[in-house]
Formats: sequence, structure tokens, C-alpha cells
Amino acid sequence: MAPARRPGAIIAAHVRGRVTSGHSRLLLWSLALLCCVGFTWLGFWQLARMHEKQAMLAAAHAVLVQRVAQPFGVAADPHRVGAYDWAAGEGHFLDAPAVLLDNQAKDGRIGVHAYRAFQPADGVPLLVDLGWLPIGGDRRMPGIPRPAGAVRIAGLLTAPPSAGLARAVAMPQLDGSLLTITVSIPLLRRALRLPTLAPRVLRLDPGLPLGYARNLEILPNTLPPERHLGYAVQWFGLALTVLVTALFLTFRRRPARKPAVPKRVTPRTP
Repeated sequence: MAPARRPGAIIAAHVRGRVTSGHSRLLLWSLALLCCVGFTWLGFWQLARMHEKQAMLAAAHAVLVQRVAQPFGVAADPHRVGAYDWAAGEGHFLDAPAVLLDNQAKDGRIGVHAYRAFQPADGVPLLVDLGWLPIGGDRRMPGIPRPAGAVRIAGLLTAPPSAGLARAVAMPQLDGSLLTITVSIPLLRRALRLPTLAPRVLRLDPGLPLGYARNLEILPNTLPPERHLGYAVQWFGLALTVLVTALFLTFRRRPARKPAVPKRVTPRTP
């Protein structure tokens, strides 16, 4: 017959099982709480981005409705770098290289936004967004002729397009223009040799005959507030799902273990 287990061995095995179960539960809740905190933080971050972009849209809409023209000198105001202003005035485009902002989508096509440095009669030089042009599969960049003579222009003063995580690099092209994937004013001040280049850019009025295809959308090629709200709901939903799963795994009823029945050993007959 199989040797009977001693009471001490049975108690030790029971204690080890309880200790192992306690460690597993602690690990489960540590991971669950870590995930809940992370997902909740991401949800609140998305909500903050939603409110930020809603405020941007509201501020720009108010300026576009009123269109009270300011002098171009306000473009250099360091206290209004992130603000919106409608500006108008006379000046001329400088004999400096055109700046092409790469990877700009419009109607499902990829192209560039063309910028040129403008010297207003009443302020420091600033970049003017002349509009969007398509590029072909050969990646040949379009030429951007410099408008000659004195001109009067108007448009919306805004901060440059968000750089994100892109590295600021200006690559010279064969025609002398500069190709970049982010409008970095400090970089372009050096590249264009314009140390007083204004920190804001002018989005040219679409009603003017000058320039290329353009509009005054505030959030082009980026997520609208509604998308941020949707992502926030998803993150909060994931946090709730993790919490419910942890509670279920902790308090679910486990089937009772049946006591082990010792096997009977039938003696062999000689």
C-alpha cells in the first residue's frame, strides 16, 4: 500500500499553496493598478488636447469673423506667439530662397506648402504661406517664383505648423529652395540669413490672386477635437476593463477540490 502522508507534510503543502496564491494575487493587482493608472492618464491627456484644440478653433473663428486688420508689426510680438491675428499691409517679397514644407496632404494627394519671406513696410520680415502644390512620384519639387515689386497682402497670423517629433533640417534643392519637414523659425533664421524673422507666419487670404491652393483651416493634417474625445473614451474604457477583469479573477468562485482517494493495492496471489 502507498505510504500515508504525514499531517505535517499536509499542513506545509496547504501553507505553501496559500502563500503562492497570495503572491499571485498581489502581482495581479499590481499589474492591474499600473495599467489602470496609465490608461486613465492617457484618457485625461486626450481630453486636455481636445479642450486645447477647441480653444484654438474658437479663437481663430472669432478673428476670421471680425477680420479687424492689424499691422504686420504684431507678428513679432513675443507675447502673442500662440495667438491669432488678422493682419494686412504693404511690402515686398525678399530675394531669399523659398521654403517648401514637405508631406502635406490635400484631397488625398501629397504635396508641399510653399513659403516665402516677406518684408512689410511696418515690421520685421515674416514667412508667408503661399499655398499648397502637388508633387509627382519622381519627387521633383515645384519652382516658386518670387512675386516682384510692392504688393499689398492680408491673412491670418498663426504659429508655425507643429513640429511634433520631427528633426528641424532644411535641405537645399537644385533651384536654391529649402526643403523641410517642419517650419522651425530658429533654423530658418539662420538658413535665410534673417535674424529678425518673426516667430509667427502669415496664412495668406484665399481671396487674393497671389499664391496657390490654400484655405484657412486651423488644424490641417492633424486630429480634430472629436477624435481626441473618442480616444479618451477608449482609454477610459480600457482602464475600466482591466479593473473589472482583476475583480473577476480575484473574487470568482473556485470549484472545491475533491479529497484524494488513496488507491487500493491489490495483493498479488502467489
